[in-house]
Amino acid sequence: MNCIYFVRHAKPDFSVHEDLVRPLTNEGLKSSFEICEFLRFKDISQIYSSPYKRAIDTIKPLSEELKIEIEIIDDFRERKISNCWIENFDEFTKKQWDNFYYKMVDGESLKEVQSRNINALYKILKENSNENIVIGTHGTALSTIINYFDKDFTYCAFKEIKNIMPFITYMEFEGYELKKLDYIIKLKSINI
Repeated sequence: MNCIYFVRHAKPDFSVHEDLVRPLTNEGLKSSFEICEFLRFKDISQIYSSPYKRAIDTIKPLSEELKIEIEIIDDFRERKISNCWIENFDEFTKKQWDNFYYKMVDGESLKEVQSRNINALYKILKENSNENIVIGTHGTALSTIINYFDKDFTYCAFKEIKNIMPFITYMEFEGYELKKLDYIIKLKSINI
């Protein structure tokens, strides 16, 4: 049985529009230490992350505490919307959840995001056995993973978690089969 803790990044600084290098806010940095406190005694053996700074920095205190190097997996990156900043994110997101193949020019559909994230997850499951694993990820990328296993996770569920940063989704797998899914969203600095 593999136990996966998907950690959606802490609060980022949205004034930085370049997705790859967007840092955490001071509040987000504080949350990263709370993530560390929560996961430090979970017998973690592997830590993976999206290549985006905010995802890496959210799990970096855990990596340092456990002395486990973060392995970057490019396919866990967040969805590419377009080559430009989008002002009406909610409208765009609704269109994508209504049609998993909808995308803007030079962007990705949710189906494409889901496919690359699931392929990366299956590779990790294939290479590990009976491990407790942390994966630093993003709201939309993680939502497509959840949707793959739970078709009831739709736009309404995405809207409920959209502004919760960080949060953790826990999944247990027997081979590639999902056996358990839980949400851990109440850490000290998260007010919901």
